Amino acid sequence: MDICNSVAEIRKTVARYRAAGETVGLVTTMGALHAGHLALMKAARQNHDRVVATIFVNPTQFGEVADLAHYPSDDARDISLLKGEQVDALFLPEVDTIYPPGDETIVETTELANALHGKVRPGHFRGVATVVARLFNIALPDAAYFGEKDYQQLQVIRRMAHDLHFPLEVHGVPTVREADGLAMSSRNVRLGPQDRRAAVILNQALDEAEQLAKTGISVEDLGTALRTRIKTEPRAILRAVDIVEAQTLSPARGPIERTLAIMLSAEFGSVLLIDQREVSP
Repeated sequence: MDICNSVAEIRKTVARYRAAGETVGLVTTMGALHAGHLALMKAARQNHDRVVATIFVNPTQFGEVADLAHYPSDDARDISLLKGEQVDALFLPEVDTIYPPGDETIVETTELANALHGKVRPGHFRGVATVVARLFNIALPDAAYFGEKDYQQLQVIRRMAHDLHFPLEVHGVPTVREADGLAMSSRNVRLGPQDRRAAVILNQALDEAEQLAKTGISVEDLGTALRTRIKTEPRAILRAVDIVEAQTLSPARGPIERTLAIMLSAEFGSVLLIDQREVSP
């Protein structure tokens, strides 16, 4: 596996692949890799000759300095996992490589970034769109792969790629879960034992909502049922329950007559977790 630290190195590596007529799939990560990330690598491998991964803990998407400081990092472990997945190249830049001194350019999807979870985490999706746009421009892949767990993030990136005319496809990959149903996330390692056990309430609530959606229930009543279920777990501090139109993320109302997306966010101790599910009548 080629490990590249500079823009010139990763571009030279990708150019070599393209000169051989090979296609390139990109997976962007912040490290602390788990099975969910590896599922993205597998999806990219199925569709492309070469897989390029990035590890970069992006400071602009963290609202609190403490959250950034506590983000887990173990490059040696992550590199070993990537080699195990036969990833062809890793882009592992420093902050100054992505955000050079004097940098002042941002990328923002003005509506998608400031709705729903964007209200809980102001500025988060602006940071995501900015760094992903830069990574797309640096790596120049044929396609990029993102987890569906971060449902709003996926739609933000799709909109950004469309609006900026990036010549690539953005693919969503189904959420990978722990044995008890908790959506895999790098944040899970920060949960204490009690909060870790409590966090499964999100998946349990989504399971129940998926069944309720088939009963003719309204969006409003489904939202009430979700809030009531999550509040049965005293360690969960509910931040948001959003039921929206799939893809556009506009608020859904009335009877459930089409596929909708449910997006949840809740705090367990000091850790904010999100989960999602598409539901159909």
